Amino acid sequence: MGLAPIVAACDAVVWPAELPPSRSELLAAVDGCVGILTLLTDQVDHELLDRAGPGLRVVSNYAVGYDNIDVGACARRGIAVGNTPGVLTETTADFAFALIMAAARRIPEAARYVRAGRWQTWGPLVLLGSDLHGATLGIVGLGRIGQAVARRARGFGMTILYSSPTPVDPSIETELGATYVALPDLLARSDFVSLHVNLGAGTRHLIDAAALARMKPTAILVNTARGAVIDPAALYAALKAGTIGAAALDVTDPEPIRMDDPLLELDNCLIVPHIASATRATRGRMAEMAAANLLAGIRGEPLPTPVEPPA
Repeated sequence: MGLAPIVAACDAVVWPAELPPSRSELLAAVDGCVGILTLLTDQVDHELLDRAGPGLRVVSNYAVGYDNIDVGACARRGIAVGNTPGVLTETTADFAFALIMAAARRIPEAARYVRAGRWQTWGPLVLLGSDLHGATLGIVGLGRIGQAVARRARGFGMTILYSSPTPVDPSIETELGATYVALPDLLARSDFVSLHVNLGAGTRHLIDAAALARMKPTAILVNTARGAVIDPAALYAALKAGTIGAAALDVTDPEPIRMDDPLLELDNCLIVPHIASATRATRGRMAEMAAANLLAGIRGEPLPTPVEPPA
């Protein structure tokens, strides 16, 4: 329903299939377009911009992240880029905390245990998990979503550490009860590590073998950011060897995860299909924001939520 204004105002082509278009299909579809509404599966690069042609005015991304778009290339061509920030903050934070709790208390494992007919009696050592209350949560990237996760953690009496390129305003630290530390220190001290950074050159495989080796053997790693922030081979090795206790991933690298990926073999790795923002209200509002950006760009008006080009 959020796309209805576009269909009403434009000669629009809406991709009908559940799976995204192939590269050749996408290039053919954008030929001669004035505006493009993209998903994170659509790579917007020089090739696509060339194929769209000089009439392209706007690329509107149906996501808050925009690592699928060459924003600099768009800026050099005078093409506006928009995204959907803010609207999914609380929903994504809810889900990040749900993953923390599910991994800590081994809920997916417990459900499988029952369905497999293994629940024979109550036992004092069956499926022992980790406490959240009083534990230390390390948040990597204290932006909007990271701050929302910190607010939830305060309700569980958690100690909150955070790492980011620069400390946030002291008033925010006070409000959240969060303490800035360098990433190596955060990894070493945290019982739970939750990732909330954008994907870029500086964050690709930020969590590699060396980073995982710094973590506690009981620590749980949660990722609702982008899959490539974690080196998947290093994560598998760390989970298999007991270097860390568990991981809960809403995103993977590649995405979707291949069915022969060894991470799928591990009971201590919970993987779900990129659904952190997947509520009816949030996805609907994202569609409305993406539509508003697209229509504003086509009309030559400022985008309601623009992505600023790199300096």
